[in-house]
Amino acid sequence: MANPAQPSDSFKPGAYRWCQTGDINAFFGLMLDNIAGLILMVGILTFGFGFPIEFAVSAMVPGTALGVLVGDLMFFYLAFRLAKQTGNQEVTAMPLGLDTPSTFGITALVLGASFKQGQAMGLEDIEAAYRTWHIGIWCIVLTGLLKFALAPFTEWVRTIIPRAGLLGSLAAIALVLISFLPLTEILGHPLPGMLALVIVLTTLIARVPLPGNVPGTLGALIVSGTVYYLMCAVPGNAYHFPEPLVVEWFPTRWLEAWQFGWLSHFSDALPYLPIAMPFAIATVVGGIDCTESAASAGDAYDTRTVIGIEGFATLIAGLSGGVIQTTPYIGHPAYKAMGGRAGYTLATALVVGSAGLVGYFAYLNAYIPAPAVYPILVFVGLEITAQSFIATPRRHYAAVAIACLPALAFLAINIPNRIFNDQALRDAGLSATTLADGLLMGNLSTINMLSSGFILTSLLWSWALASAIDRKLDVAAKVFLLAAAFTIVGAMHSPLDGSRLFLPIGPEGWGDIVLSAEYRPAVFEFFFAYLASAAVLFGWSRWVPSVDPGS
Repeated sequence: MANPAQPSDSFKPGAYRWCQTGDINAFFGLMLDNIAGLILMVGILTFGFGFPIEFAVSAMVPGTALGVLVGDLMFFYLAFRLAKQTGNQEVTAMPLGLDTPSTFGITALVLGASFKQGQAMGLEDIEAAYRTWHIGIWCIVLTGLLKFALAPFTEWVRTIIPRAGLLGSLAAIALVLISFLPLTEILGHPLPGMLALVIVLTTLIARVPLPGNVPGTLGALIVSGTVYYLMCAVPGNAYHFPEPLVVEWFPTRWLEAWQFGWLSHFSDALPYLPIAMPFAIATVVGGIDCTESAASAGDAYDTRTVIGIEGFATLIAGLSGGVIQTTPYIGHPAYKAMGGRAGYTLATALVVGSAGLVGYFAYLNAYIPAPAVYPILVFVGLEITAQSFIATPRRHYAAVAIACLPALAFLAINIPNRIFNDQALRDAGLSATTLADGLLMGNLSTINMLSSGFILTSLLWSWALASAIDRKLDVAAKVFLLAAAFTIVGAMHSPLDGSRLFLPIGPEGWGDIVLSAEYRPAVFEFFFAYLASAAVLFGWSRWVPSVDPGS
């Protein structure tokens, strides 16, 4: 077999077809996802915490968008390099964008919390906003540096973890979160939403072209968007035209980040680092997953390079005032199935970057109806899930499936929270406790711990089961030892708000970094459960020879 790193005889300079019709589909999917992330960040801060919207738009958004611009441009170049190395003229660039868990977690648990803390200290809103911004910069800069430190080891990790482990956690995120959660918005507006979903799935999964070969995502946007605005014109329903926007063009406050005034706020940022760092580790694991997913679709990128680019883009974002990290997106097989090459990453880089730096991103998010674009996410999730099974040996299917269970716990713990906030249920006298007891049989704390760090849990459980299937019980035992190590510091199964890291014991003077006594029994039992399981598997391995059962 030819070395895939060597150029093909058929490759000619300039022959890489880097921009195809499919890039239009892929562009709308990747671009709209990033634009929605920017608006989500601003919305959580302003509506949830009373953060000054003008400050968020002029200080935080530009640097965050700049990270996407830099990362996607580098992935655009990386696709050309891989095409030249392999002679493959159908290379698809890795997609990169804002990390969705960080968009929720960092915004609420770091930025929002620190802003409220600043107000409680007696700071004026603008002073509290600057303090919050500087804390966010510290978190993202250190996140980028951590990714750089871990990048050299990622290719080694990829070689020792079976594909079922890497793709199992990917399938869990794709099916349970990316495909399911958008349905609430899609079917919340069922007429335009269902039309868009049918068009997207029929064109992109069933491969039935629209008349005139109009790209499916564009066709869905046109048809569904038209229906949405027609519904807005009908009185007496839940559809409303967007409110007029006030947008600051060409914001400049973000440039103050390069004056490095944020360096003096390290002591303020320190308590928030245990919240931020797990998100960084999760994106490194996700980046490994994404690289494996791309390889299963035919594009073998170097994992170390991918994580290095991710770290560099995050670092540039932080140094420029950005507060959300960038990460490779898990939809590479889906974008490839759309027919995307490298053009969609270039277009996304230019649109998202200019939207943040120029300031027009708010118009894009406000006037493009969510039900018209969210079906793209459903397709991406379904395509990734299907690819995860296709690229995995049949004997490991159960290992891929078990990875979905921790993700289901994440879903189970978040859906009730939405229900509890519904006014109708409050009026009906349903409390969080009674509803949780009814739906979840009283095991809410256990489900919360299972959902915490679910990406790592999914990966390790899937890895252990795949190893056991291959009669490598000693490897499975070592995986459980690793799970125990992650558990005892909160990288998995943390009972704390925001899935924070902790030390299991320590002096009281160390503050909140030390796990409080009320949580220790549950954490220690999880820890010893993994140790006991590892001991059983180690002993068992002495009686079962390690063999390769074949595919």
